[in-house]
Amino acid sequence: MRKAVILLSGGMDSSTVLYIAKSEGFELHAVSFDYGQRHVRELECAKAVAQEAGVKEHIVVRTNMDAWGGSALTDKGIDVPENEPHKDRIPITYVPARNMIFLSFAASYAEAIGSQDIFIGVSEVDYSGYVDCRQEFIDAMESAINAGTVCAVQDGRKIKIHTPLIHMTKAAEIKLGLKLGVDYELTWTCYKGEELACGTCDSCTLRLKAFREAGYEDPIPYQAASRGES
Repeated sequence: MRKAVILLSGGMDSSTVLYIAKSEGFELHAVSFDYGQRHVRELECAKAVAQEAGVKEHIVVRTNMDAWGGSALTDKGIDVPENEPHKDRIPITYVPARNMIFLSFAASYAEAIGSQDIFIGVSEVDYSGYVDCRQEFIDAMESAINAGTVCAVQDGRKIKIHTPLIHMTKAAEIKLGLKLGVDYELTWTCYKGEELACGTCDSCTLRLKAFREAGYEDPIPYQAASRGES
């Protein structure tokens, strides 16, 4: 059985990608990151999703990207903004070079276990505009990985970065995920780590919109005033 390394944050996108890899017959190896983010709720969800999906190995990589901050997700001195429907620049929730760092770890893990397949839940549709979610970045990162790993250079076993959601709307993603058996109640999307999802940050807004468009009720709890208003 081919092994796949899946970047699993515990959110809706990465959980859907995990089940896509599972449906394609891969042996699942998930990697999550404790990178100094504002809260660890998503890591708890990643663990629950991994267990539910039957992941063979789930590794949590610990690093301290909060040491330099630069994002509302890693710097507690920066407030998480409310959704801005007419943004003209990348939001402050962008974490500098995060996917570049995550994919580098994933490539190392993949090479070590003999995997040639990395899955990541990036999308250029219904997203916050992060530059490291674009196809251009993914293609460049895949080239860099294959130029800097022995498995590719010496052995000819190139690593492929799979982005099954990159051209998919979140509503279509939800429909596919439910068909594949994703339990979205186990996932967490909110940028804040409170007991209830805020429903007003950019991430919550995109998630709520997606569930409405897909015709399903979002199973996670939101603050009463926010559900359905975003």
